[in-house]
Amino acid sequence: MIKITGLRREYGDGDARVTALRDVSLHIEQNEFVAVMGSSGSGKSTLMNILGCLDQQTAGHYWLDGREVSSFDDESLSAIRNRHIGFIFQTFHLLPRLTARQNVMLPLRFADTGAAETEGLLEDPGERAVEMLTRVGLGHRIDHRPFEMSGGQRQRVAIARALINRPKVIFADEPTGNLDSKTSEEILELLCALHGEGQTIVMVTHEPEVASRAQRIIRMSDGTVIEDSKTEATQCVV
Repeated sequence: MIKITGLRREYGDGDARVTALRDVSLHIEQNEFVAVMGSSGSGKSTLMNILGCLDQQTAGHYWLDGREVSSFDDESLSAIRNRHIGFIFQTFHLLPRLTARQNVMLPLRFADTGAAETEGLLEDPGERAVEMLTRVGLGHRIDHRPFEMSGGQRQRVAIARALINRPKVIFADEPTGNLDSKTSEEILELLCALHGEGQTIVMVTHEPEVASRAQRIIRMSDGTVIEDSKTEATQCVV
């Protein structure tokens, strides 16, 4: 699903130049659940941004689902993000004036109409949004706005939004960072269930307990991968 070789990312010029990634290479297979760990400044967020087509590398190559996206222009990268990638953020990024259903429908508003129609995503966007909200356990909250929901419910809305376009991969950036332990457990169980259904998930986290749910843990430091290992026993029940 994901292949990168010699990935390098630098910011600034001259004496102010900072190297965030240093010749990173790795493969992530379809239906893998991968956790990326590292301290602040390790490069994990930079790597996530490049894999999510939110940023581009200074050097190296990136293939997503067999297509090299390394040299895509901004418009092409935007299309890739909308059609093939789902994002889950620590701070949810929901629009406060919109209902849960309307928030979940947002990616469809920016979808390429022809591609979306081909995949049947525009037959009834509202109905599909309800389907996704029901899938994450919020079928009874479709007309509630974010301020009327708990943190865990808001994160479930964000997950439903990430799923609406049937993404090939979900990138989760500290998805439990703003949640209490009980709610975090519920969100992790939901991610495990999605993985069990065949979803590829790449998750950034600094919490070992959260990372232990993944099949594989990639540890980063100073812009390089220092460890890439399978977990001995995943806690995901699938």
